[in-house]
Amino acid sequence: MIYSFSSVLLFQTNLYYRRFNMPSDYVDRVIEGLRTKNSDEKEFLEVAEEVLKSLRPVIEKHPEYEKLALLERFTEPERIIIFRVPWEDDNGQIHVNRGYRVQFNGAIGPYKGGLRFHPSVYLGIIKFLGFEQILKNSLTGLPIGGGKGGSDFDPQGKSDAEVLRFCQSFMSELYRHIGPDIDVPAGDIGVGGREIGYMYGQYRRIRGAFENGVLTGKGLTYGGSHIRSEATGFGAMYYADEVIKNQGDTLNGKTIVLSGYGNVAWGVCIKARDLGSKVISISGRDGYVHDPDGIVTDDKIDFLLRIRGENNVKLADYAKKFGVKFYPKEKPWKLKGDIAFPSATENEIDIEEAKELTKNGIKYVFEGANFPTTPEAMEYFKKNGVILGPAIAANAGGVAVSELEMTQNSSRLLWTKEKVDSKLKEIMVSIHTKSREAAERYGLGYDLVAGANIAGFEKVAEAMIAQGTY
Repeated sequence: MIYSFSSVLLFQTNLYYRRFNMPSDYVDRVIEGLRTKNSDEKEFLEVAEEVLKSLRPVIEKHPEYEKLALLERFTEPERIIIFRVPWEDDNGQIHVNRGYRVQFNGAIGPYKGGLRFHPSVYLGIIKFLGFEQILKNSLTGLPIGGGKGGSDFDPQGKSDAEVLRFCQSFMSELYRHIGPDIDVPAGDIGVGGREIGYMYGQYRRIRGAFENGVLTGKGLTYGGSHIRSEATGFGAMYYADEVIKNQGDTLNGKTIVLSGYGNVAWGVCIKARDLGSKVISISGRDGYVHDPDGIVTDDKIDFLLRIRGENNVKLADYAKKFGVKFYPKEKPWKLKGDIAFPSATENEIDIEEAKELTKNGIKYVFEGANFPTTPEAMEYFKKNGVILGPAIAANAGGVAVSELEMTQNSSRLLWTKEKVDSKLKEIMVSIHTKSREAAERYGLGYDLVAGANIAGFEKVAEAMIAQGTY
């Protein structure tokens, strides 16, 4: 028997790794290295491991990636910026929070990703969100790289003046690291139109120029886009419509169990009504509301804006106003329905909740939030025939319209609502198609999670290789 040089080399390499108790698989070795270097960043490790494992078929097809250390570069941010944010409260007391910006990968365009203001924010959360953003942005087909930022500042319970002072202090450092062709932040949890406006005002004051392409999510009067606030929810519903149609089914008449009450939930409620389905729950830190008749009237949908925008209006007030039940300190995953839409925060559906949802007849799960389903829950859904639309696909509508806002800023134009909505739908249909085709190309069936990861990665990988060792 004649052995080729490559087969002998492969045998010797595997023998070496076994001898020293090291993983022989390239993907496993990268994951092991990430665990060693980032041991205290649970959220980042979870998403990185899930993505890398799904990329195995691609790596097997491209063994040259190992010599190029492509996965190591793909999982290491290009730049991490950490800074202090001192601000004064209404009583004259000075506080100090920590600010972050992770510029993860700019191979296909300027860094793009939101700013999150929430007490849970630390480097691991920002890296997790930034890593996921690389793939999400790539899937849109638009020229934007991946980044994320934020602070452990909590805007809840703060006065407008306190939020203004914090935003000005935050931008007084961040402005050094961003720009329309460098890094374009947007909103996220705790950062809405008010915060974006305050930060842009400070940026303009410091720069002395009207560079409104530096932030997205702006008001229409100074360079914002139609449909931006609704975009993530609208996009998620357009994506859900494509998935369900692919199964020979329809959204019409479907019942949706939804978490969250912010922009995503608001957009889902509106577009669900337009497409003939109904949302029966909203939730927050304090519990959830069950509205069996559906959040389908203008009064109910508009009340979500009050919960989000007024400190003294809570979920329990919705229940009182519309005569439905509020369940304190609980999640809505015990409710029966056809579709689950986790749209609040990461890791909100664990294995036990996945079992409960499946038992209650849920056939589809669409991730409106970033990585809201734990890896164990994702695996359970997969094994039990529940179709999961992952966040990097289902949640991409927000960043898609953000990029369309950048395009409008560059051309000094304001598109109509109809034009923006049409382009958003086109992008979300394309994301589903790319994900489905990538999964089929690698023999994975209708695995939308792996398909989305692969489709997003392939474009970024090709761009990274073309640009040399960066």
